[in-house]
Amino acid sequence: MHLGHADLGNWRKSTRSANTDNCVEVGSIPGGGAAVRDTKRRAAGYFTTTAPQWQAFLDAIRQGRFER
Repeated sequence: MHLGHADLGNWRKSTRSANTDNCVEVGSIPGGGAAVRDTKRRAAGYFTTTAPQWQAFLDAIRQGRFER
């Protein structure tokens, strides 16, 4: 999906990454999905997810599936 900047919601950065250099920003897109980009490399672009994909990702985080 290609979206113009006008199609993206407000970009936001996790409050948990406020003091680090390793973070991403998330923007809402039509249909409930999300756009994700690297905070340090915004000009590199972003990728998008559908609403079900984004929810599955958030659920996996909450379940600790990415913990080392």
